[in-house]
Amino acid sequence: MILNTTHYNTEHKEIITDLVGSSFSLVQKLKMKGVGSKRMIIDKVSPNMESMMNVVSDYNYGNIELRPKGILIRINKRLKNFTWVIPYYHLVIYKINGSSIHAQGKFVHFRANKTFKENKKFFDKLIDEKVKYDMLYARPQGL
Repeated sequence: MILNTTHYNTEHKEIITDLVGSSFSLVQKLKMKGVGSKRMIIDKVSPNMESMMNVVSDYNYGNIELRPKGILIRINKRLKNFTWVIPYYHLVIYKINGSSIHAQGKFVHFRANKTFKENKKFFDKLIDEKVKYDMLYARPQGL
């Protein structure tokens, strides 16, 4: 689900909390050594997300925030902010020439450059959190 989060909206906050949980507490953030990525350049998006990208030759930037039950991808388009809410059970990550995040029939591909390389530890943490979530809600085999 993609929300226009340029302005504060309590309804959007409730939707985000329902889908991916509320943000981690300060103590949890410190234990995890941060829950947000650095700003990354968006190389390509799915056709149904093109309206959120800058039309001119400007770079499009985005960052990722971890939540207990999913992630938030925040995309900036000039003065507007969009948040793509992705629960872990929808999340698929491909590491091809950067990183590509797929969910809900959409995708965002982040460019492999210096800032992407600085986020390697963050992506490792993201994959670990997804594995923890999958193990927590895994169904027994053979049922």
